[in-house]
Amino acid sequence: MNKAIRGRALTGTALALAVSAVLTACGGEGSSTAGTKSDATASATPAATVKDPVVATFDGGLYILDGESLKLARTIDLPGFNRVNPAGDKDHVVVSTDSGFRVLDATGQTLTDIEYKGAKPGHVVRHAGKTVLFTDGTGEVNVFDPTDLSGGKKPQGRTYTSAEPHHGVAIELADGKLVSTLGTEEKRTGALVLDKNNKEIARNEDCPGVHGEAAAENEAIGIGCEDGILIYKDGEFTKIDAPDDYGRIGNQAGSDASPVLLGDYKTDPEAELERPTRISLIDTDKKKLRLVDLGASYSFRSLGRGPHGEALVLGTDGALRVIDPNTGKVEKKIPVVGQWQEPLDWQQARPTLFVRGHVAYVSEPGKKALHAIDLETGKKITSVTLPKSTNELSGVVAGH
Repeated sequence: MNKAIRGRALTGTALALAVSAVLTACGGEGSSTAGTKSDATASATPAATVKDPVVATFDGGLYILDGESLKLARTIDLPGFNRVNPAGDKDHVVVSTDSGFRVLDATGQTLTDIEYKGAKPGHVVRHAGKTVLFTDGTGEVNVFDPTDLSGGKKPQGRTYTSAEPHHGVAIELADGKLVSTLGTEEKRTGALVLDKNNKEIARNEDCPGVHGEAAAENEAIGIGCEDGILIYKDGEFTKIDAPDDYGRIGNQAGSDASPVLLGDYKTDPEAELERPTRISLIDTDKKKLRLVDLGASYSFRSLGRGPHGEALVLGTDGALRVIDPNTGKVEKKIPVVGQWQEPLDWQQARPTLFVRGHVAYVSEPGKKALHAIDLETGKKITSVTLPKSTNELSGVVAGH
């Protein structure tokens, strides 16, 4: 197993639910792998459309649930290890499969024919009205407008291929510039910036082990390194060093409502799996990094942001922490699930956080359960028990 934590940081905006609705979402250190290539089949003919659907993966398929009641609306069989991310519109979710990225019409409860084929589909990033896919096995970047998915055909969009395939990530800015990582299968070093014609206009290679991205207020883009974090803002790269020689920030969550990014933080390069108790808060305005000890460990699927920019972390003690990103103060600890421990294999299930607006969805694989929490009140809205334990958790999120 790779010593680095595997995961993705997430970004999002509001969406109506029973109680209004953001989510932040990004890609994993290990890309989707394995599984038998097979056509997906569904359990039954879909009935009415699903309102604000939530999508959870299980071993061998996908569950589509009503976002308000959490009622199971549809089961889709899909062999292999699958990952899910919001596509960026009100209807679709991107599924990373063994053959590439596939688009799920979650509202209509069906897998579409839209597919971006390629080995090891990795990060899915939504920002400034565009969705960006990075295929690790080929180094190919695909950019499209998610609202074009409604036509049922593969959207026309921008493409770029990295100099060498690697586990990377890319994000297109509001002005059309593309920030994309640099690296090879053996070594990742930093990031570059391309203009609208894919011509390189800037680069920084002072980011060893580059992994993950997140966008903060005023379009400050953070890219994680093994010794801090790289910030791209207003046309310039700035490196914020970690306080430790090895201080890895591999997964981040950003919010348009805050200049502060939420990141994980690891300090043991030799650990088979480090279970950190500290998180990092990176102020992209002041170019400063703060560490906060939570008193409990967490995993790469534990990070999220609330509708007002709150930093959210699901701890292994079962509590969802609501943190003021400016001070690092834990303002609220919401008990959600039982105590748990992060498994050694990053593909194995563990409690997972998905945030959409004022609602936090949290899975509890040990009990085959899924919970919806009102972030404003800290109270549970509803819970459901599913036929099988779930792994990844996502849903539709319109906007960026």
